[in-house]
Amino acid sequence: MAADPELLAELDNAIAVLRDNLRELVEQAAAYSGAADESRTADRIADQQAKLDSLLAEREQLLKANK
Repeated sequence: MAADPELLAELDNAIAVLRDNLRELVEQAAAYSGAADESRTADRIADQQAKLDSLLAEREQLLKANK
């Protein structure tokens, strides 16, 4: 049984958005100065990375389950 193409497309889109968010946050972190800004940005990066990791794992499980 093949993976649902619509679900895969949604996951791929969400993954792309999170990767773009991470790229922007890293760029912002490089431009910020001050401990408060750095801490806030680090928290946002960690949150986005956790979401990305979760979606990537979900996508992998979906593909494995449908082989």
